[in-house]
Order: sequence, then C-alpha cells, then structure tokens
Amino acid sequence: MKNFKSELLIELQNRGFLKQVSDPDGLDRLIKNNQITGYIGFDLTAPSLHVGSLLQIMLLRWFQKYDNKPLILLGSGTTMIGDPSGKDDTRKMLSEIDIATNKQGILKVFNKFINLDEGKSIIADNKDWLNQINYIDFLRDFGQHFTINRMMSFDSVRLRLEREQPLTFIEFNYMILQAYDFVQLNRIFNCKLQMGGSDQWGNMVNGIELGRRVDSKELFAFTTPLITTSSGTKMGKSVNGAVWLDEDLYSPYDYWQYWRNTEDADVGRFLKFFTDLPLNEIGKLENLKEKELNEAKKILATEVTAMTHGREAAMKASETAKQTFEEGIMSETLPTVKINQIELDKGIGLLNLLVTANLTKTNSDSRRHIESNAVKINDVAITDPRAIIKITNFKNGSSIKLSLGKKKHIIIKINQ
Repeated sequence: MKNFKSELLIELQNRGFLKQVSDPDGLDRLIKNNQITGYIGFDLTAPSLHVGSLLQIMLLRWFQKYDNKPLILLGSGTTMIGDPSGKDDTRKMLSEIDIATNKQGILKVFNKFINLDEGKSIIADNKDWLNQINYIDFLRDFGQHFTINRMMSFDSVRLRLEREQPLTFIEFNYMILQAYDFVQLNRIFNCKLQMGGSDQWGNMVNGIELGRRVDSKELFAFTTPLITTSSGTKMGKSVNGAVWLDEDLYSPYDYWQYWRNTEDADVGRFLKFFTDLPLNEIGKLENLKEKELNEAKKILATEVTAMTHGREAAMKASETAKQTFEEGIMSETLPTVKINQIELDKGIGLLNLLVTANLTKTNSDSRRHIESNAVKINDVAITDPRAIIKITNFKNGSSIKLSLGKKKHIIIKINQ
C-alpha cells in the first residue's frame, strides 16, 4: 500500500478503489494542496446506468465529499462510435434521438448520488467539441501523436485481434477521441484527473501523453478494479437482466433483494465500495459469522437502496422482505403483475404465468423449476407443469402470491 498524505487518496485506498495510478506521488501532492477537478466519462448506450457503473458513481461521490469538483462527461459524441474496451464484438450503432433520450435517463441517476448544483460539480458533453472537428485538421494536429504499434498493444485492441473478432476503423478511433476529450476538459475546465475502470487504462495513458505533447500540461489518471462477485459473476447482472439504477426499470424492492443476496465473502468489500458507512463500523460488520452475517447483508441492502432510491423506499423494501420471508405475510408491497380477468376466466398456464411475471425466461425454464418443486402459489408447492391458473385460484380476494424458490415472490392481481 502507498503511504498517501491526502485524505481523499487515503480514504479511497482503504476502501479498495485504487488499482493503477499514473503518478502516485504527484497526484497525492496535487490533491493535498489543491481543490481539483476530476472526471469520469459515461457513454450513453442505455436509458439508465446499472449496478456495473455504481463503483464509478461512488468514486465521484467520494471525490465531492472531500471538497473536490467531480466532472461528469456524457459521451454523446463517442457513443456514436462505441468503445471497444471489454467488448467481444462491435457495439450496435445508436441514432442521435436514442442517445438524447438515454442522456436524460442517465442524468436522473446522477442526481441521486452527487450534488449537481452549479459550482459543486460539472456536467459536460463531448459532442460539444467532437461535432466541431474538421477531420483533416484533427488528423494533422493530433493523429501524429498516436502510432498503430502502440495502439495495438492495448488490451482493448489486442484481445479482439487475438480472438480474430472484427474491430472496425470507427472503434479504432475511439481511444484517440477519448484522449482528445481529456485535453479539451483540461483546456475548458482545468480538469487534471481522469478516473475510471482498469479496462480504460490504455485510453487514460493516451490522454496524459497527448496533454503533455500538445499543451505541455501535467495530467493524471487512476483506475478502479473491475468488480466481480466471489463466484466470478459480473456486477450489474441478475437472473432477469441488468440491475438498473432507475426505479422505473428495476423496482426498489428487487434492488434491495439484489444486495441482500450478496455472497458472504463479498459483504465487507461491497460495504466499503457502495456505502458511506465508516470503515470502523464496516470492520465490525464484515467480521460477523454465519447467521449474524445476514444482518450485515440487510444493512448493506438498506444503505445502498437508501442512496439509490431514498431512505423511505429502502425501509419499505426491508419491511416487505421481513414480512415475506420471516413472518410469512403476503405483503402488498411486493412487485405486482396484473392479469386481465377475462384471461383468468379462460385460464392461463402456470408455465406462461411464470414468464409473464418475469420469474423465468422461457416455458422450458418454468417447467424445470416446477418439476424441482421450486414454484409455489400462496406458499403451496405446485408440481404439475400443466397446471392452469384460473379465477378460482383467487379464493381470498383479488390477488395471489407466486413464488420461485425462497427469495423470489410476485403478487398476481386481477385487473378488473
């Protein structure tokens, strides 16, 4: 471990955020003696960010907590191209309308974690300068500072070529544009630091070198580790798809459950990464054993959900889980799916109902779970894959609880 003197880098190191730092001593001196601006770039490829981006968002949050200015770079320009880093194939090209729509959804996410008031942070969009580029002038002024030999040595390019996977000329230009972004952010906002995941290290080094060559500026970068669970699962994905940070795409209850189901070996690490809890308190929680560790998982789930969706939503999700799992009550705050009464009068197959409720992906998946006794209605196991759910199943009112295993529950309501 590096013996940092600046409070921010000490905090980040103790929480496990730091992997690669371009000039540790120089950056430490800069942060210790100055309020600085640092940025992370986010391409606009989806209508929201998901848990896979949460580490970077938390990094900006800590950056602001220690009185520095976070700069959120929205990549409307680079999204038109696509970053090849960590990708096995060419990214789907998005229209300008799609990108603009995604931009609004992503901005809504940042407002939950970071103070976006003027003077507290900066929001920039690289289309403001990338759309103004004259191609010939750009090649003459900046292209001379990049060699094909060097670019092919970076993992984002090398791994694709080794696997004989296509890498388009458009994608090949991405690293040049990202380096140019850093130069422009330094010129416009005096931004001296770029942060991001370790898969971006090559692009960051290019930006540092370009700033030195064209403007004689000293720029810095550091990366965070790429996060997987102890079992090797990539962060941000669940059985039912991406774990979005937007409550309209992924409910607060499901979000709470995602964190409650954290693997035992990851609890302490995730508390450090994804909550503001003090390190001494986290130390006590990660040392809990067996059943007591479940309490630490509940604290993790509640704290992360409170930050993302608000304390009220987090407590409501926690109480719903308690009623469902510990008290056996059919909570009305569970995720809900409505089925038309006409459809129930005719009858809907249980296989299809599981898919409709988003508990399974396919009918064959549903059949497998039913045959393994994992499917219940109102806590009673249903073992017949041919079962038909009708209006008569709703004996106690207008809803039933459909369960898959011990942790997934959906309320099915009659849409009258």
